[in-house]
Amino acid sequence: MTRKPHRNGRGLFLGAMLGAVVGFLLGRGAGSPLFGALLGAVVGSAILYRVNPGPWKRD
Repeated sequence: MTRKPHRNGRGLFLGAMLGAVVGFLLGRGAGSPLFGALLGAVVGSAILYRVNPGPWKRD
């Protein structure tokens, strides 16, 4: 019986939002807030989609 990794869409959305905010703030200091926000959203959503567990009781 193989276990599927826990992944969910909420982690994807939350990572995109948090990553965009952090990327915007870091990008503003570097001179390009829009590029920082886009890059942060992609990286944040990829990380939280993979790490954030879904519901505890899954079948």
